[in-house]
Amino acid sequence: MRDSLERYAVYIKDLVKIFGRDVVAVDRLSLYVEPGEIYGLIGPNGSGKTTTLRIISTLLRPTSGEVYVFGINVIKDPIRVRSIINYLPEEAGAYRDLTGLDFIRFMLSLRFSGPRLIQAVEEAVSIADLGNDIKRPVRTYSKGMKRILALSTVLASKPRLLILDEPTSGLDVEKSIRVRDLILRYNREHQITIFLSSHNMLEVEYLCRRVGILYKGRLIAEGSPEDLKRITLSRNLEEVFVKKVAEIGS
Repeated sequence: MRDSLERYAVYIKDLVKIFGRDVVAVDRLSLYVEPGEIYGLIGPNGSGKTTTLRIISTLLRPTSGEVYVFGINVIKDPIRVRSIINYLPEEAGAYRDLTGLDFIRFMLSLRFSGPRLIQAVEEAVSIADLGNDIKRPVRTYSKGMKRILALSTVLASKPRLLILDEPTSGLDVEKSIRVRDLILRYNREHQITIFLSSHNMLEVEYLCRRVGILYKGRLIAEGSPEDLKRITLSRNLEEVFVKKVAEIGS
């Protein structure tokens, strides 16, 4: 069983997460992500996207079900899982009194040391592209600057699996385009598997080889953006989503 699961970057079977007595955030979710793939989850607020990402990231225990990352059980062996993943939440914080450069150094020192740390810091500084602002305290940064700073550290860490919750949240159009190009570049050049969620369906369509649509905790459609559009006779993923939700309600 373990050997067969190792062929998947992420393997989820019958995942359930219930908060309190009766708030079902994730409802019998099953999906997989291939190594080297960019997989996107889309859906409205409250559909279970962030809950799913947090469970994969070992930050939240499921009520039931199975989740594996490269064959490692996220419940039974979370420390091993954390050693091969990195996670960027939608509201990623940064230490306000550190400079941008010191923040990068601190975050990457949790994973690297010596020459590898120096190399990763230089790479993150290049990704962030904040110029002299990298030497200013983070408390002086805009939301977009904080976002690109946090993103620079997770990309430069080059994990086997990178989990991104709303990766371009708070960014203007120009920076959003740059971030998408960086995500594609790191996926292709470093074979990083990427599992992301986004409200921006055009972004998901641009980045992802396969997409899962979540609604009320359930996976209501899955496939490549082109296949989903073709099957539903839709012009874009927004139309696909509207039609799939309508099918459930009819």
